Amino acid sequence: MADRARRRSAVVTTGPERAPNRAMLRAVGFTDSDFGKPIIGVADGHSTITPCNSGLRRLADAAAEAVRAAGGMPQTFGTITVSDGISMGTEGMKCSLVSREVIADSIETVGRGQSMDGMLVVGGCDKNMPGGMIALARLDVPAVYVYGGTIKPGRLAGDDLTIVSVFEAVGAHAAGRIELEALQAVESAACPGPGSCGGMYTANTMSSAIEALGMSLPYSSTMAAVDDEKLASAAASGEALVRLVASGLTPRRIMTRAAFENAIRVVMAVGGSTNAVLHLLAIAHAAEVDLTIDDFERLRRTTPVLCDLKPSGKYVATDLHRVGGVPLVMRMLLDAGLLHGDCLTVTGRTVAENLADVPGTPPAGQDVVRPFADPLYPEGHLNVLRGNLAPEGAVAKTTGLKSRRITGPARVFDGEEAAMAAILERRIVPGDVVVIRYEGPKGGPGMREMLAPTSAIIGQGLGDSVALVTDGRFSGGTYGLVVGHVAPEAAVGGPIGLVAEGDLVTIDADANLIRLEVDDAELERRRAAWAPRPPRYTTGVLAKYAKLVSSASVGAVTD
Repeated sequence: MADRARRRSAVVTTGPERAPNRAMLRAVGFTDSDFGKPIIGVADGHSTITPCNSGLRRLADAAAEAVRAAGGMPQTFGTITVSDGISMGTEGMKCSLVSREVIADSIETVGRGQSMDGMLVVGGCDKNMPGGMIALARLDVPAVYVYGGTIKPGRLAGDDLTIVSVFEAVGAHAAGRIELEALQAVESAACPGPGSCGGMYTANTMSSAIEALGMSLPYSSTMAAVDDEKLASAAASGEALVRLVASGLTPRRIMTRAAFENAIRVVMAVGGSTNAVLHLLAIAHAAEVDLTIDDFERLRRTTPVLCDLKPSGKYVATDLHRVGGVPLVMRMLLDAGLLHGDCLTVTGRTVAENLADVPGTPPAGQDVVRPFADPLYPEGHLNVLRGNLAPEGAVAKTTGLKSRRITGPARVFDGEEAAMAAILERRIVPGDVVVIRYEGPKGGPGMREMLAPTSAIIGQGLGDSVALVTDGRFSGGTYGLVVGHVAPEAAVGGPIGLVAEGDLVTIDADANLIRLEVDDAELERRRAAWAPRPPRYTTGVLAKYAKLVSSASVGAVTD
């Protein structure tokens, strides 16, 4: 195995001229016998910034020890995270999507710079997953992704709580529906320990998608962060990676177009986050796979929603794990002819081989996963809308909707803060269409998530009567009549920048339509009068990001 496995690291470990390189490696624990072993990078996203990542170190350590025991030489290094839940509703949220690129760049930089033979990435918070996967696709060395695991739900008065419960309680308190003491009780109980936000929000959506892509071990995407099986899965991932290095199986052989189609179908079936569209497009771009936003709409139409998960449903990710996890969902889709069973995975086996012993029907006595013949919804829930307001497309999440169509007056805000103030001051009324613009990838910059305003709308009891449209994006915890990723964005002259207060806006999820009810001549007059705004940042990471980032319709990529 050694000669084949060391084809990259040999450039720093072999030959008399590499004595200085080896001298430095000796200082971090290498011995004579170790220079013939494959060098495995372990990218550890541990931090105490967020509960999503606070439990990662033990997983990275377990994976590293397993790599060593299996005949590899692990080298652990850190990467960053930005907590979406903590930065939500603040200027700091502009750095969240930016962090995806920083994470990807940092892992790629170390992997290339150190000539590593394989890479294991351990991540928890939302952007850790796509950031790590983008890096693995770029590097294309044998690799495994290790998800840090989901948080267990908080409990209050017999109900499960998640972080979204707190955001919605803020809206309920502002509307006078609950007292301050009740809000504080929800706040205190919602997050009981380490792990990523518990519903089928962005972190759990992306972990499920990565498992469906074949880049993480079966069942690993819905394990609780604090459970022993998560630790065992991390160790098994290290062992699997050493085998992958020996076989030469790399991410681009796993992450084929067919594998991305599998991932999209799983995202639809579990009721996943709108962010999956953005992130899967970006990962596919890094892997040089031809994937477009229209592929999501095509696959949505033939993929039922099988799982009743939060934010719009009843259950959390640990409940899905308890009844069979992502493998159960995949087996149901496979049996229905909706998955490509011949795709390779990090186990060294195909999807079909991995699922051979998985039951094809959900267990009796539960309703977390519905039978294929009786789905929660007959079609997927991430609709791609187009119209004169979004010529390049927009993404709507349609689970839990009582009304799938609205025509209402636009309430226009040039930024999240102004919209949030209007919502909390109860200036938004039933029938309104809230338009939040200049929050796109370039305009924000950073394409902030709108969990605070959407949750406040839900908390005030307006979720079925008020729509929200933005060139920003949404948290995985968002639900309701919401449309994000509107492209082109306002900052580059997109039609959303031409909307005037009181204009009628139509959203029709069944017709995949988003339309500004203004005639073409008036739109042309407004377009002629429009001028780009000066950049909000002229130096630093946000300025660099704004110069480089592409449209949300192609994944908001920077290369």
